[in-house]
Amino acid sequence: MTDHNNHSSKKKVAILIEQGVEDAEFTVPYNGLKQAGIEVVVLGSRINEKYKGKQGKLSVQADGTTTEAIAAEFDAVVIPGGMAPDQMRRNLNTVRFVQDAIQQEKLVAAVCHGPQLLIEGDLLKGKQITGFSAIAKDIINAGANYLDEPLVVDGNLITSREPGDLAIFTTAILSRLGYGGKDAALPNEKDTSAEWWKLADAWGGSTKGDLSKGLNTALSGERYSLEAFEKYLEKESDSEGKSVFQEIIANKQRHIQKLETYLHLLGEKHSLAANIANQYAKVKTAFTGSDDIYQLRSALGDVQTGIGDIGNLCAMYTDPVTTAIFKEIYQDLLKSEQQLLKVYRARIGTQIQPPKPTTGASVSI
Repeated sequence: MTDHNNHSSKKKVAILIEQGVEDAEFTVPYNGLKQAGIEVVVLGSRINEKYKGKQGKLSVQADGTTTEAIAAEFDAVVIPGGMAPDQMRRNLNTVRFVQDAIQQEKLVAAVCHGPQLLIEGDLLKGKQITGFSAIAKDIINAGANYLDEPLVVDGNLITSREPGDLAIFTTAILSRLGYGGKDAALPNEKDTSAEWWKLADAWGGSTKGDLSKGLNTALSGERYSLEAFEKYLEKESDSEGKSVFQEIIANKQRHIQKLETYLHLLGEKHSLAANIANQYAKVKTAFTGSDDIYQLRSALGDVQTGIGDIGNLCAMYTDPVTTAIFKEIYQDLLKSEQQLLKVYRARIGTQIQPPKPTTGASVSI
């Protein structure tokens, strides 16, 4: 990447920090800005404190505090996510600092839970923004138009959703500070075919090895559950149950193909765990009884375990392609859970219906 130290005196960016910040959401923009030769100032709420990341990888001493900082001295403010914004919003000085930056038309960039600070400052009314899915309703209630997109730019406000968007998010900040284009060797922020993971890796995000580990973890889960659901289908007697199992199996097969294809594209191999996952499923399902209710509960349990596991993976990696595959699996699992629940409730309802009273029978109390 081209050195831009000759611009360093012109550009100064504040990046906010608090305890529990999402490690990559601080590290990637911080390193991206520093590598471009921009002066980066870390602002916390207490100067004599080390701030630790949510994942335990980050430990940072702030350069100053939002109490003493003056927004006019900065060209941009970056708000990382994680658990940190919930603390940032409780600090009146931090809220005031961001309000001043917005009022002075400074560039303000927030990722993941970062918009919580903007909500606290009443800064979102009429804006188009994005953020982590869990705060989408909060964003809408604050008067903004929520868009589920990797990057949303509305005037001087830049927002992204999650770690998988970080390379695009950081590129958008850099380009608006005058570091975009061919000179900076940065892709166009709208280029969906760019290898964003490489840029994120260069800025301290997920390595190819990290991505391989995550993809293989998901592959193990999908291969295991595919084998399990094929066994459930063999034992299922009800047509509605069969239909649900068949749809789940088709989803699993599609997920496995996508995971294997992307692993191959990255030049990575399947792990041993991924290769033997289906064998474990065969052993487990061999002990599953033929009772329909028990089988449905086992299937529901497998889906719910998958929701938890893949939900954690969705926010772990700084690659948009890997994250998109995980999110597709997650959404399909949520749908499968509701389908299985519908069949389960119908079957339970059939089993617990009280017997019809015999004609002429008397009831004594």
